[in-house]
Amino acid sequence: MNGAVEAANKNIKKIIEKMTVNYKDWHKMLPYALLAYRTSIRTSTGATPYSLVYGMEAVLPIECYQRRMARAFNAKVRHREFSPGDLVLRKVLHVAPDSRGKFSYKYDGPFVVKETFSGGAIILSDMDGTENALPVNADAIKKYYP
Repeated sequence: MNGAVEAANKNIKKIIEKMTVNYKDWHKMLPYALLAYRTSIRTSTGATPYSLVYGMEAVLPIECYQRRMARAFNAKVRHREFSPGDLVLRKVLHVAPDSRGKFSYKYDGPFVVKETFSGGAIILSDMDGTENALPVNADAIKKYYP
């Protein structure tokens, strides 16, 4: 067999050496090393050994958990749309030396939305029309209802 089995065993041995603390507990790490070896992509074939045998990629338990967590997080995200002319409040992001402590203001404003960009950046202007030089992230503002 042109040394393919020996090469595979050598790679599995390297994985086990990196995972074990001492040589006596290698048998405890063997299933994890085999899973890592079988589900990692080979450069020679461009596929995993698992996909070559079974015809599909292995779905790892951590991937199912990550998908479930992402779905739960995305369900709670509130999409906020701002258009030019909207009145907004800007979050005070810097900590100013203020004697009021936790009773200091959390938002500045109101401001008028001058321009919006696709990445979430928004240019604000004061109520008198003076445009602010720096754009603000949409996460740091909220709508103002007078």
